[in-house]
Amino acid sequence: MADSARQLRLGAFLMATGHHVAAWRHPEVPADPLDFSVYRRVAQVAEAARFDALFVADSVAAFDDGFASHTARSTYFEPLTLLSALSSITERIGLVGTATTTYNEPYHVARQFASLDHLSGGRSGWNLVTSDLAAEARNFGRDEHLGHAERYARAREFHRVVTGLWDSWADDAFLRDKASGRFYDPDRLHVLDHRGEHFKVRGPLNVARSPQGRPVVVQAGSSETGRELAAETAEVVFTAQTSLAGARTFYADLKGRLGKFGRDEDSLKIMPGVFVVPGQSESEAQEKFEAFQELVEPQVGVALLGRMLGNFDLSEYPLDGPLPELPPTDSGQRSRQQLLTELAGAENLTLAQLGRRIAGGRGHHSMIGTPRQIADELQAWFEERAADGFNVLVPHLPGGLEDFAAQVVPELQRRGLFRREYQGRTLREHLGLARPNNPFFA
Repeated sequence: MADSARQLRLGAFLMATGHHVAAWRHPEVPADPLDFSVYRRVAQVAEAARFDALFVADSVAAFDDGFASHTARSTYFEPLTLLSALSSITERIGLVGTATTTYNEPYHVARQFASLDHLSGGRSGWNLVTSDLAAEARNFGRDEHLGHAERYARAREFHRVVTGLWDSWADDAFLRDKASGRFYDPDRLHVLDHRGEHFKVRGPLNVARSPQGRPVVVQAGSSETGRELAAETAEVVFTAQTSLAGARTFYADLKGRLGKFGRDEDSLKIMPGVFVVPGQSESEAQEKFEAFQELVEPQVGVALLGRMLGNFDLSEYPLDGPLPELPPTDSGQRSRQQLLTELAGAENLTLAQLGRRIAGGRGHHSMIGTPRQIADELQAWFEERAADGFNVLVPHLPGGLEDFAAQVVPELQRRGLFRREYQGRTLREHLGLARPNNPFFA
């Protein structure tokens, strides 16, 4: 039995049709990414399994390069709209959505997530990202993204404005006193009046302080700049790590940065992504995985690879040749570029082989085996301080999450690693995060 004082966290990372790039072609998978019944089923399965949260990624552009027409990545729900709908059919599970700081304004983001927190009774989380899909820039009046350093500088100020707006009102500001006619106490209102390098925002926010004080702030950056931003501002970090040793190093490094920002280790939960395919036997799990792999067209895998490496067109390179030397991306994810480049070199993979290798987890660690084998590996990462929990990626929806919930979650529960029942109602309570004080009011 694990130490009951420390429980691992689980997020269900939802991607239209599933994480495997060829999932939509599988006969068991509903091929329409806008089929809400799939998301309804997934939300119900995840909540019944007592997951901490549902997580929805986003890009504000269709995937329209290379072989995008052979993938189901060009039509998908806007996260806040989807999560608002799911909030009405769930009661306890957290709802984390992505909103870019590059092509949004702080007031919009603050208002949307505060509203979702009220709609859900304190279950919302904001995944703060800086855009990395090249096509996004062209939808917002730019030929290319801002540079990596400028995107992160804007993100840091963006976060400061959003959290300031979330604290516009004291928790007891709204009196709603019909007898006296006073709806709120003006002394319990703070006008932010932010004036910075990137934003000028007066405030206040026209949404009361949210049920959990503030929505939970999530980030996914693993570059040097991303780690610094996370150590300063994030409460949950999603990361791609390919080995236990690498994950332990990342965990220790990021936790070690918290002190200089006056934070303790428990104020940040690190949840690596894991691509999981369980089966009743190893051979069954491998057969399930290979059924998806056989549907991967080589050019589709390479197009996905180019996107994940930082928006590079690899179509002119031979499929049976090595990964070419590429300059550091200034528009994409530098941490993912480094991870995939190291993977190609370590295993001497051709371009086609590397594209096929990432077709399921896109560089996240893969766990393919029996429920016991998968639980063994999750437990090792958790107990050896490589993770506080995991963001679970499955090849297809809803079946992949149903398999994980039915097979792996009970094994984790038997070991005392994961809850059998929710102990709280808010996302912060699920994650063991403190409710933040409002700095503008005693």
